Amino acid sequence: MSTRTYSDAVEHLNSLQSNAATIEAARATGGRLSKSAIPEMLEYLDRIGYKPDDLNRLNVIHVTGTKGKGSTCAFVDSILEEVRPDWKVGLYTSPHLVAVRERIRINGTPISEEDFAKFFFEVWDRLEANETRADPETLPKPAYFRFLTLVAWHAFLTLKVDATILEVGVGGTYDSTNIVPKPVVTGVTALGLDHIGLLGNTLEQIAWQKGGIYKPGVPALTVPQPTSGLEVLRQRAAELKSSEFYVTPEVEGLRDLKLGLPGQHQYQNANLAIHLARRFLKDRANIEPDSSLSPIYVEALRKAKWPGRCQTVSDPKFPKQTWFLDGAHTLESLDCCMEWFVDPSTSLRIKESSRPRRILIFNCTSGRSGTSFLGAMFERLALRLRLHKRDESPQQFFDHVIFCANVTYASGNFKGDLASKTLTDVEVTQLKTQHELANAWRGIVPTFPDEFIHVLPSIEHAINVAREQGTGDRPIDVLVAGSLHLVGGVIEVAGLSEVAL
Repeated sequence: MSTRTYSDAVEHLNSLQSNAATIEAARATGGRLSKSAIPEMLEYLDRIGYKPDDLNRLNVIHVTGTKGKGSTCAFVDSILEEVRPDWKVGLYTSPHLVAVRERIRINGTPISEEDFAKFFFEVWDRLEANETRADPETLPKPAYFRFLTLVAWHAFLTLKVDATILEVGVGGTYDSTNIVPKPVVTGVTALGLDHIGLLGNTLEQIAWQKGGIYKPGVPALTVPQPTSGLEVLRQRAAELKSSEFYVTPEVEGLRDLKLGLPGQHQYQNANLAIHLARRFLKDRANIEPDSSLSPIYVEALRKAKWPGRCQTVSDPKFPKQTWFLDGAHTLESLDCCMEWFVDPSTSLRIKESSRPRRILIFNCTSGRSGTSFLGAMFERLALRLRLHKRDESPQQFFDHVIFCANVTYASGNFKGDLASKTLTDVEVTQLKTQHELANAWRGIVPTFPDEFIHVLPSIEHAINVAREQGTGDRPIDVLVAGSLHLVGGVIEVAGLSEVAL
């Protein structure tokens, strides 16, 4: 190669994406292919020059769950940085919103394009220089997420971080992050019927997957869970010989605080983060936990940031336009989204007589989920209007609804960091999912004017339609939900990066 730029790294990384057919084939096996993930990941780690025990030097806090695991990691990150400003804290999360380097952070800041390219190609070159494989069927290079996990570990080890907050990608037991022999502490956030789809959709099976991150001699923490899920987590902790199994009680005074991440559901995430941080700091910094929330914890929780989740952004170029961004993509997270959005602090902040024009931009991975997703959102919307004693009709709450593909630009091209092979040609050209969503909306709100239901081929098209509504003095509120990839594309195309990220 003649150059080794960030763009080159992104292009190489995108070549490792699995296409839609591959992902569907993996789902069809019921998870059997996942069982090879851990031995393959160990082999890739060895090929780039590390042993599993090397990962213990990262001082890992390992976090999984159905919902809230990213927010919990963000709270832990903020606490560690506030308590130990002299430390170098690594944070590895997924997915990214606008730039892939967002997934690998040091003290809350994504590593630079130069550093990402450097670490990326060091891993790439080591794999190319050592192609010896125990199983000839193992791919020469790991798939997208696995490769990024290797890059993150290589970066953190090279930079000698003092602590690493490691978010599981999918599931837990077979996730590529799950080869750290001895994390400092592990945590499971709220369980629910999420979209992993590999072991089935019962809560017990999901709990079995998530509990797979528990390790011998390591504290196993979780939030209060439904009884069946909690019992499976307890069994997994015993089976995997955790040092203890601990259901985190709520920290006194937490509910009195204003958190940096809005939404009532964030208090449970913040609570787990406090317990994880306290365990970690006692083990690695000999800091005994306070009996109450100290001012430094209060400040850390207030300053925590996690873009794209229940986030309000004023448009820097269009003063009358406000974006409400939430990558909620499960039934439970969409429920939380509507609790946050239909509230006097957000979309109900202005008197009904002069209310903003409201627009919904929505997408999800399958239009077949549209009826349940959009139906649940509409039910919660109606409930919230009644709760806040608003006379507004739920059927007329949104003035326009837009269903668009996650294609970045009107030209049909993607921003490099947002390119996706998971979209089939039929989905892109025929907008199958978006038409299914539009039909679902018509079924839920049959009185909604058809000319205000938009099916559009790109995020840029959607933003253009939203901005066309901004004539006159009336403000515009735009709720973007259903997909973090959609939220990231909106931030990119609408020029919100400087204020949103």
